[in-house]
Amino acid sequence: MKNILVPIGTSPDSYKTLQYAIDFGNNFSSTIYVMEVFNVVSVGAGSLTNASNKIEKNNREQLLEVISKVDAKGIDIKIATYQGDLIEGLKKIDKEYLGIDLIILSPKSNDINEANYLGNTSGKIIKRTDIPTLIVPKDYEYKPFKSILTAFKSGILKRKRILTPLITINKKFNSNLNLLLVKTPGYSDDDLRLNTALLDISSRLTITENATTYLGVLEHFQTKQPDLLCVFRRKRGFFKKLWEKNTISKSEFYAPIPVLVLSVKKD
Repeated sequence: MKNILVPIGTSPDSYKTLQYAIDFGNNFSSTIYVMEVFNVVSVGAGSLTNASNKIEKNNREQLLEVISKVDAKGIDIKIATYQGDLIEGLKKIDKEYLGIDLIILSPKSNDINEANYLGNTSGKIIKRTDIPTLIVPKDYEYKPFKSILTAFKSGILKRKRILTPLITINKKFNSNLNLLLVKTPGYSDDDLRLNTALLDISSRLTITENATTYLGVLEHFQTKQPDLLCVFRRKRGFFKKLWEKNTISKSEFYAPIPVLVLSVKKD
């Protein structure tokens, strides 16, 4: 957790997500990067540079204002800006700073639709990047993760490093980690084969059968009472609706606790 990135949207409560990231990162002596991506539409070639410089200056001032509202607790906070596409900006910053270990964001950094759990910007980040992401509910105050529920429909993980953020968190907080394998329609015997790295860090394995992984989580959420829900980003997995659109409605998914999304490539 050396480098943590916090995208800052237009919400007046953006500083709360940053404060959460600081409180979390303080456990790992992290460096935190606050990021804002902007686009410039020019009506003439001569005005492009001036417009770009002006917008970048304004964005930097806005980020500094957000930073002024938090207790940094000695954490090194750096500003990262990018002109252009959001995802390309994330990839460039990831490369420039030698790897972002975790993105911490609000479910809705800009979206005002109260029916959505994930807004367009946050959903796009989770859908189109391979960087592990921690989704923190609005106004959620940081507390150590004593209990973690990791839910999945397939125990197949091609690379152990996918689990690095989960293993790091589990080790730091000495968490009680419960595995929930949800057998969904059409599951195969291979799906029931569990990655040994998952078994090594878990306290208990529960196998259930439901129409979707989310319904399996709902069934066991109250009994497990986790502080953190961990899921895997797969096209046919937990957030499969993201491949139809960039938003997730609360009727499709909702979590009152932080959600750690780990990326599984080539699914």
